[in-house]
Amino acid sequence: MSKIKMLIATASVALFALAGSAYAAIVQGTIKSIDPDTKSFTLDDGKIYQLPAESTVDKLQVGIKVAVTVDDKTGIVTSIVKSS
Repeated sequence: MSKIKMLIATASVALFALAGSAYAAIVQGTIKSIDPDTKSFTLDDGKIYQLPAESTVDKLQVGIKVAVTVDDKTGIVTSIVKSS
């Protein structure tokens, strides 16, 4: 395979790898407040994070440190896990 074809193939693989992760951001912080009516919560950074419509806030607790994954396109939380 020529060097140019090899370079293009490598660049394509790298681009696809980055494309999958380009639409998510991970934020860490401590939950400061929870709003069950809007299905949202606020972290200690002051930002409000929106849960998907089908989710509930039942398992969230004020004061817990979490790692939150947010879809960059929609701003909706896709994952939330307890962190240390």
